[in-house]
Order: sequence, then structure tokens, then C-alpha cells
Amino acid sequence: MSGTVPANPPGDAAPPRSADVGPPPAPPKLPGSLEANRRLSRWLRVLPEGRVVVTPGKVEIGQGILTALAQIVADELDVAYPRVSVEPATTESSPNEGVTSGSRSVEDSGLALRHACAAARAIHLGVVAQRSGVPVEALRVEDGRFLAPDGREVGSYWAEAASGLLETDAPHGVRPKDPSARRVAGTAAPRLDLPDKVFGAPRFLHDLRLPGMRFARVIRPPSRGARLVAVPEAPEGARIVADGSFLAVVCETEAEVAAVAPRIAACARWAERDSLPPAAELPDRMRAGPVDTVLIADRPEPPATPARTLRADFFRPYLAHASMGPSCAVARWTAERGGALEVWSHSQNIFGLRRDLGLALGLPIEAIAVHHREAAGCYGHNGADDVALDAALVARAIPGTPVRLQWSREDELGWSPFAPAMLVSVEAAVAEDGRLLSWKQDIHGNGHVTRPGLTPLPSLLAAGHLEHSFEQPPALNPSPATGGGADRNGTPPYDTGGLSVRVHRWLEMPLRTSSFRALGAMANVLAIESVMDELATAAGRDPVEYRLAHLADPRARAVIEAAAAMAGPAPAGRGEGRGRGLAYARYKGTSAWCAVVAEVEAEAEIRVRRLWIAADAGEVVNPEGAAHQIEGGAVQAVSIALKEAVTFDARAVTSNSWDGYPILRFSEVPEAEVRLIARPEERPLGVGECATGPTVAAIANAIHDALGVRVRRMPFTVEAIAAAAG
Repeated sequence: MSGTVPANPPGDAAPPRSADVGPPPAPPKLPGSLEANRRLSRWLRVLPEGRVVVTPGKVEIGQGILTALAQIVADELDVAYPRVSVEPATTESSPNEGVTSGSRSVEDSGLALRHACAAARAIHLGVVAQRSGVPVEALRVEDGRFLAPDGREVGSYWAEAASGLLETDAPHGVRPKDPSARRVAGTAAPRLDLPDKVFGAPRFLHDLRLPGMRFARVIRPPSRGARLVAVPEAPEGARIVADGSFLAVVCETEAEVAAVAPRIAACARWAERDSLPPAAELPDRMRAGPVDTVLIADRPEPPATPARTLRADFFRPYLAHASMGPSCAVARWTAERGGALEVWSHSQNIFGLRRDLGLALGLPIEAIAVHHREAAGCYGHNGADDVALDAALVARAIPGTPVRLQWSREDELGWSPFAPAMLVSVEAAVAEDGRLLSWKQDIHGNGHVTRPGLTPLPSLLAAGHLEHSFEQPPALNPSPATGGGADRNGTPPYDTGGLSVRVHRWLEMPLRTSSFRALGAMANVLAIESVMDELATAAGRDPVEYRLAHLADPRARAVIEAAAAMAGPAPAGRGEGRGRGLAYARYKGTSAWCAVVAEVEAEAEIRVRRLWIAADAGEVVNPEGAAHQIEGGAVQAVSIALKEAVTFDARAVTSNSWDGYPILRFSEVPEAEVRLIARPEERPLGVGECATGPTVAAIANAIHDALGVRVRRMPFTVEAIAAAAG
């Protein structure tokens, strides 16, 4: 008798398992977004003319993600980088990867594609080996061709393009290439999106033109609590669309609608009321509540008597995204079979937008298609989603006609969701030598998320203006497990001894708030790093040495030491209107490590002259792109730190122009040097937001070094510094 017994002969019951074996272990989760989107054909396809088309669910907002994904694909498939193209995401065929946010595109989409391509390569190798008789291990792949040991071509991806090999789920037992075998990832490959932008090709959503298109503008209420009571007559050649307090006008050309909209606005009649609190009262109102309090960290204090206790409050105002290009959308409504909608949008969350459009318009999501097109990015939640509903409402009124609707500058600065104002209170106790004994941090403010698809009701602006309107719920905070919202980077990275961190989500929402670059990390890192700097000064210790003394993480220590070494000794004149400051954070506590040294000059106003930035993002797929992302985040942080604040009166936002909401000019951009600590063997981490908090905090510490003043209220204007010195 053979020694081999069938494991489970046909018709037989499965053999009993030993009591001590238990059920088979569940397979490990597939990497990144692949776990929820396993079908390989949703990620990529091979074309017979020798191209690979990638269809991720993450979107390009200027961060270069499509380029990085193409590099990963070229490496894993062993094809030349120019053969790879990446299509914009669409709800029709792309995998649902949720929101493009949190510096997670390479972690989520990149790792998913790396595994999917490794699986695709293995599948094709297996088929070619079977057909050719050449063992799999003897085959090699060169630019998509499968070669035998003697150099014969025995197959290619292109030859199998029509065979449907990718119409299968991703397997678990596939291993991507060893980091040492990668040739494209880790290099400064040319950006896929830049040629069109440099040479003025019609790449942006604003350039999209469809046959028979009409152009529309929305006439916004004059104040937050206003209600439309009289709709004006439409001028000749124009059409008015009204629903409750939603008011829009449609014309044949963009020039006509831009000219007509102000005339209609002047004739519309509204009932108004005061609805906004005095800006000066925001900190007190946040404390007074009502609030929803969540304990983030709670570690008992050690039994020790502090030699000194430092208490400090830090305030960040509401912030606008201030995208250079106003938000825009194109929509087309089909009236047949109860209605269908097609939308072109620069949303960072096309699947969530599709859900909210369905709720607001009473359509099933199956009747809605949302296609992403590039436009002005914002690293957060600006008006891109809101304008999509505006365009859809107008398109519904003229079925079959595509409608392009673009916001005005006043709409963009006055009505987009804002970054919530934040109040961060810190109480730190230290021993005689400055060693931390305890740290308490209380974080006040509205939540950081009202993105579409993430709240029970549609969060789109016009949904609250319709006749059958939807109430806008208070903004939420993401869970700490996903990086948090108000509490993002709210837990100090240092050995603090005792620790208490609490978030008090303010349930009143005077202004609509949502996601803004780095969420709560900016205010929290400002508070933590300012206090660490002040404690170092009080203890008579060097700021770098003081941080390192409380920090065990070797990768954290490495970026701090690298940034300090890059900056070198402080120049002469320090403390006489010139100064330097250091700050550090690991974004979200789980993403890239980053340390920044800022050099400032205080004259008629604060000028940031130089930034030295060191970052550790694990494997870096495109070093040049990563450096650009870090530098761009730092430059935006300089603008926010020195200039930006949303202002308002009792009824309306008043900072709805560039005069009212100034941003950094090109002439004011500091010189920036970025160093990436190479760790190709480590998993890749996002870099788009890692420098934001450290840059703001480094500027605050540099101001103290230059002027001897601790400024704790953003922006760091002359008035804020004078008040702090007072």
C-alpha cells in the first residue's frame, strides 16, 4: 500500500482535528488597500501594444503620488518606467481606497500595488513556464519579456494581454522583490504630471470642455444664518436655479455668468441674523463647552516632588486652505430611469463624495459616477466636494446638458471648510535638573472631519441650504488608532514620567470645520516643542541635548542630530533680532520622523530666512519628490505661522480676499535644505505633512532666541509678539 493517503477523499467527511490543534490560523492581511480591494484587474492591466496601465484609487493633488506608484509598478513587473501610465481614479472601475489624506498614499496604495504587481509577475511567469517548458526559476524578465537561460524570448506580458490572467484575487503567498533588487524605486524618476503643467496642456479639471456645456455660478447667502426670501428675475440669456436658500445662475459662457452673477446677488433678498461669536471669546467658549471629552493617555505620576511646574496655553485660529485655483466641478444629469449623474471633481474622496451626492439628491449610488481630475490641491478638505453638489443641482435643472460650475475667490476663502481653531493647554512638572516628572495636555476645539462619506448626513455645503435641508452635525475626530484628529501628535514623544492627554471636542460649530494639512499636529507640536524649549532654557541646558536626554528612539535622535548638524553653529548676532529654533515630531507617532531648525530675523516683521530639515521616511520611492513634499509643507507652515488667520464678524467671514487673508509671497520664501535619512530596507512612510508642526514650532522657538519672547498665539505677527512681551 502506498504511504500517501488522500487528505479528504471525495464524499468523505473531513477527518477530526485534535483538540489541541484548533482552527487553522487566518491568513495575514494583504498589504495596504489590497485587503479591501483584492481583484488584481482593478489595480492594473496589460495592453498588447506594450504598456501597463495602473488604476489606483488614490488621487494626484500635486504630491507626485502617481509617479511614485508608477515607479513601484515598473520595479515589480520588470518593465521600463516609460511603459507605465497611471489613470485618474474613478468610482466606475478604480479600487475604493478611501480618502487621499494623512500622508498614507505610498503606505496604502504603494504597498498594495507592490504586492499586486508581484502577484501579476508570478502568475505570468507560471503560465510562460508551463507553455515553454522552462522552469520558473530559470526565467528572467527584461522590460516585460520573459527570457530563457539561452536568451530566447519565450513569452511576454504583452502576449498574454487578452488572456484574462489578472481576473483573479491577489494571493497571500507572494513576496515582492528584496529592496536590494529594486532599480526604479529609490531614484528621481521624472514626474508623470509635470510636462502637461509646464507646457500648459489642458490637464486640469478647469480645462474640461464637453459638447453643449453651460457655465454656472452660485450666489451665496450674505451671512452664515441668512435665508433666501425673494428670488430675482433672470436677465435675458440666463437661467436661475433656486432650491430653498440655494441660488445659482446658468449662462452660455463663463464670461457671461461671471458678469451676471453679481447683478443677481444685488437683487436677491435675504433674512439675516447674527450667528457668530466674538473672535476674542473663542478660547473661553471652547473651555466652557458644551464638549465631548475623550481621554487619550493616562499614566500615573511617579512619587516625586517637582522643583518647577510650567503652565502654558497655545492658540491657533481658524485657517483657510487658500487654494490658488478656486474649486470647480462639471456635472451631467440624465433624466431617464429616475435620474443618473456623472461628475468630474478634484475631490480627495471620490467614493465618499458619491455617497453624499446620493443622499443629498435622493439617488442610489449605483446611478452616480464620479471621475477625478486634477485641480488646485489643498492637502485637506476644501471646496472641491461642495462645488460638486452645486454643479449637480444646476445640472438636475437642465437634464442632458453638462454644467461647469466654478467658485469665486470670495466663495473659496469664505465658504470652504476651515481648519478648526484650537486651544492647547500644557502643564509640565520637572525635577531640579530639568528631568520631566509629569505632563498634562488638554486640547480644545471643534473636530477635524466633515469629509463626505464619513458623517451620517451629507456634509456638503449646499445640502444645508436646500428646501429640504440637512442639518450639519458637529465635526468629528478620527480615532487615535488612525492617527487622531485634535489629538494628532498630542501625546509627547518624550519620556515624561506621568502623562495625561485629554481632547475636549467643542460641540458648537460657529464655522464649518474639517481636515486641514496635519490636522491637530500643528498646534500640538507647537505646544509640546515650545514647552520643551522653555524647560531646557530654565534648566540651563542645550535644547538639542535636553530633547535627546528624554528620547530613547534611535530614529528620532538621528533626525534631531542631523538637523542640528546641518544648521551648524549659530551665527553672530544671535539674540539681537536674529535667532534659531529647533523642533521635532514623528508625524502621528507612526509615520515619518522630522526635525527642523529655523533661522529668523526680526525687523519690522518676522522673516524666516532659512530652514534645515532632516526626515526619516523609511524607504523613499522618489527622493526628489519626497524632498519637494517636505519643503512644500514647510513653506506652507511658514505662511501659516507668520500670516494666516480667518477673521469674521457677527454674521460673516471677513477674510474672503487676498487682502483679508494674506499668504506668503514668493519673495518671502526661505531657503530650505532637506536631508532624507536613507533606510531602503524599512517600510515607506508618508512625508507630505511631517514638517508642518515642527516648522511652526521651530519658528516660535527661533523668535524666543531672537527676542526673548515666548509667543504662544498664532499667527506670530508683530501684534502677537508685542502682546506676549507685554
